Amino acid sequence: MTDGENEKEKVREKDGGPGELPLRERKKLRTRRALVEAALELFSAKGFAAATLDELVEAVEVSKRTFFRTFASKEDVALAPERELWRAYADDIAERRPVDGQPLLALFERSLYAAVAGMEEGWERRFLASRALADATPALNAHSLRHCADVTDEVVGIVGDGLGATSRANLNPLRVRLLLELMLSAWRGALKEWSAGGRQDRAALVAHMDAAFTEIPAVLELAAQTPNPPREQL
Repeated sequence: MTDGENEKEKVREKDGGPGELPLRERKKLRTRRALVEAALELFSAKGFAAATLDELVEAVEVSKRTFFRTFASKEDVALAPERELWRAYADDIAERRPVDGQPLLALFERSLYAAVAGMEEGWERRFLASRALADATPALNAHSLRHCADVTDEVVGIVGDGLGATSRANLNPLRVRLLLELMLSAWRGALKEWSAGGRQDRAALVAHMDAAFTEIPAVLELAAQTPNPPREQL
């Protein structure tokens, strides 16, 4: 079984749940989960702009101080599922260094499978709710795009730091960024298919990722083709 297949199997077998954490950390995690669940329910019902922070903390029975120890803003709690995914993704990329000798596109894909596999039970439901909110709220979507750009910058930096001198000469930051953006474009295509309806469990997401990533070599081949000139130029 290849590394990529191993990561996919982890997604299919993953049953979620934290490991053995200290009591204080478990309490923090429970509070975080409760805030995310309540926020997504409240924001989806009332609209992101109309729902207030007071309503959220009252629903969870915590103080605003507790909220701001956990999240920086309403936007952060609304986008928590995707932030969790991309934090895990960047961390996984960092753990796979040095990247010399690894096919970079395969590295990007393996790390995304691993990040999806590592999400807690129920993450996919929260992620879909969060994306629906962002799609319906321009300000929230802008916040999401800014975060995505920040993660892209971080990953490009991580990869550059993990390259030797020879590889760094062949894989400049622009090339790394373009290849990463290509993989992310395939990921967004997979998300569009997954969120459109039908099965929306994690195994279905992986199936859509498989289909989207399989198209990347054909896209790269297409990019290398020389288009036929217009007839008037012949």
